[in-house]
Amino acid sequence: MGTPLEPREAHVAEVLDRLYEEYPDSTISLNYSNRLELLIAVILSAQCTDERVNGVCADLFETYGTPEDYANAPQAELAEAINSITYYNNKAEYIRSASADIAEKHDGEVPATMSELTDLAGVGRKTANVVLQHGHDVVEGIVVDTHVQRLTRRLGITEAERPEAIEADLLDIVPEEDWQQFTHLMIDHGRATCTAINPDCADCVLADVCPSAKPDADVDLASGEEW
Repeated sequence: MGTPLEPREAHVAEVLDRLYEEYPDSTISLNYSNRLELLIAVILSAQCTDERVNGVCADLFETYGTPEDYANAPQAELAEAINSITYYNNKAEYIRSASADIAEKHDGEVPATMSELTDLAGVGRKTANVVLQHGHDVVEGIVVDTHVQRLTRRLGITEAERPEAIEADLLDIVPEEDWQQFTHLMIDHGRATCTAINPDCADCVLADVCPSAKPDADVDLASGEEW
């Protein structure tokens, strides 16, 4: 017999089993055809819906194709091209700077290590993890976006507040073979059921194992206020 799971590990295992069954085709929802497009799409996706990013990128990727194209684009021109995206001026600067570094320091190739990726403008661990996982098939962490932050706290998986601390907790209790899919399952469930405001606890497949779905929960589900 294997070593019995700790309570929190057993809880995570149950959550994963149910979400795998509920969302069998869960995967990344950003559209891209190469690593550079993936990186840019993820930079643009910060605090913005993937649907909007995909719409903007459909035209963006037709106009710009190489790191040099983005690096040499005038700031105003690139900002205008993504002006329906949140914080488009800042993101245009990030994309131009990151692309210049990719062209000059990495021979035009998107880096394949966490340290090199996070040295690029606008790239933190979340973005780097996505690029590593889906661009390089390297899984060395768990992507912690707003859905993962919200759901892991509501489910009692972590009490941490900052993404880096949440990821550290998750790496200790989520099986390594589930690190990549964990995020996709959380995102799908966060969009479909466990929304920030007025989550649908009545129809949630996790309701009976979620402390926040009970009357004495430590979260105000009506307002979406997290622990």
